[in-house]
Amino acid sequence: MQLTHDTTQFKKRTFPITIICENVTNAPNIGSLFRIADAFGVEKIIFCGNDIPLGRKMTKTSRATEKVVNYEVREQISEIVLELKQKNYQIIALEITTESKALHTYKFNTNDPIVLVIGDENFGVSEAVLNQCDEIIHINMYGQNSSMNVVQATNLALYEMTKQFNLSNKTI
Repeated sequence: MQLTHDTTQFKKRTFPITIICENVTNAPNIGSLFRIADAFGVEKIIFCGNDIPLGRKMTKTSRATEKVVNYEVREQISEIVLELKQKNYQIIALEITTESKALHTYKFNTNDPIVLVIGDENFGVSEAVLNQCDEIIHINMYGQNSSMNVVQATNLALYEMTKQFNLSNKTI
């Protein structure tokens, strides 16, 4: 028998994971980020940049999860990254670089809270922000394309992070 929202037996949990979005401005992507943040028990989303569309186009894909996921909008990403770094958050960017490590082999430190930095749909995480990060991880790509949609990539990263937190039994 297929389960419904009312009959699933998933245990509600919140993980010490914050997503920082650098100039993610596509309304359907933002709505989808709210939805996966809710699904994966993310502590908070921080949208950084100008003109973050939190209106009707976003709510079409969020399915009301923006009402239950803690979030804020900040203009300057560098400031919030520095603030969270000073609070002992691990700052991990999801980006393909010459120094990035493959997600499927990366061992997250589940003793400290994690910030996952994701970037603009077209340009990724900026060099300035990459330089502020403790680590950079990527998803191995096996096809012709060298990247995937920011929400799809975030889904994969959150799955791996929460899997490792579950194995260590760490939540907030």
